[in-house]
Amino acid sequence: MSRADSRPSRRAFIGATGAVAATGLTAGCESPAPKPSRHRSPVSTPRVSPTGRHQAGITLPQPAQPNLLAVVADLGDAVAVGPLLAELGQAVHTLTAGTDPRLLGLPPGDLTVTIGVGPRLVRRADPSLPGAADLPRFSREQIAPQARGGDLLIQICAGDPLLLPVVAAALLEQAGHRIRERWRQSGRRGPNIPVDKDISAPRNLLGFIDGIVGPHTAAEHRRHLWLAGPAPVAGGTIAVVRRMELDLPRFTALSVADQEAVFGRRRATGAPLSGGTAAWDPNLGAKTPDGRYLVPADAHVRRANPTVVGVGHMLRRSYSTDEPTPGLLFISFQNDLRTFTHTLARMDDSDALLRFTTTTASATFLILPGFDRQHPLGAKLFH
Repeated sequence: MSRADSRPSRRAFIGATGAVAATGLTAGCESPAPKPSRHRSPVSTPRVSPTGRHQAGITLPQPAQPNLLAVVADLGDAVAVGPLLAELGQAVHTLTAGTDPRLLGLPPGDLTVTIGVGPRLVRRADPSLPGAADLPRFSREQIAPQARGGDLLIQICAGDPLLLPVVAAALLEQAGHRIRERWRQSGRRGPNIPVDKDISAPRNLLGFIDGIVGPHTAAEHRRHLWLAGPAPVAGGTIAVVRRMELDLPRFTALSVADQEAVFGRRRATGAPLSGGTAAWDPNLGAKTPDGRYLVPADAHVRRANPTVVGVGHMLRRSYSTDEPTPGLLFISFQNDLRTFTHTLARMDDSDALLRFTTTTASATFLILPGFDRQHPLGAKLFH
């Protein structure tokens, strides 16, 4: 999708205008008495600091904001990467602080911007570093050349969907002619549903709770999420971004029991078909009295199970999309790209869920370590 063809998601527009309409209806029904009512000040959304050891927009805030816009772009061959990243980091400071006039007066609230660089740029800095490898190709892909790979990822998240295109325009204006947009995709997450103590996850477009399994504690983040070294990438992570179309009519035609067999979980609660609660690990060996697996052999929770695959955990985020067609924008963060590639290779073999998906965009990025005013974004990697 070219920059000229890009436009804010219809879902995001409906969400914003629907909120305004709902406010008006509520005000009209507040009281039958013809007396003026006091207007309460809106509750301010806590600001998320853009600085620190890690970039914001990955584990902070918690839970993740409901709205996301991902922009993937390329850099010109002669572009000095270090100065460009430093400028973008400075723009992130002013945008999240609410002092940038390009916000057009919108309060930033919980706005976060997360920036990553693609394998071509990592190889230019040091081909031995994590993030230098391209994603391999998989089955069930229909990806146009401009939607595969990319040099730069700008992930924008916020509670207010109006911020997404405004912030994207400001950052692209900051980069100017030095970058060329490849494609963009906006998406939304549904309300969070409690899964376990201090853990919640939203439903996806297929009606199932999404993101139950993953690194949740600080210790798990250190083990599975953050890069420990070498120094230029320490505190960063590896992101995979995949846009998928969903065959909703065919999935909807299944019975609830058949839908649950695809995922290996109960649709209403997220509990594995082997029993327990959503927080329980599925018992992949459990069988019915007649010898059938309670969790089918091709169920998603079996094929993508980290223990079975032999890899670490991913921090997964899925955002429902409605343009260009209904689907998901899947983003995973992990400290080893093989966590994703080995998992998808096993899923490719016989995961029932993939029969309802077609991937239309795919890329991987090194999410740069955190930064502050004394240590510009990307300074350790691109001198």
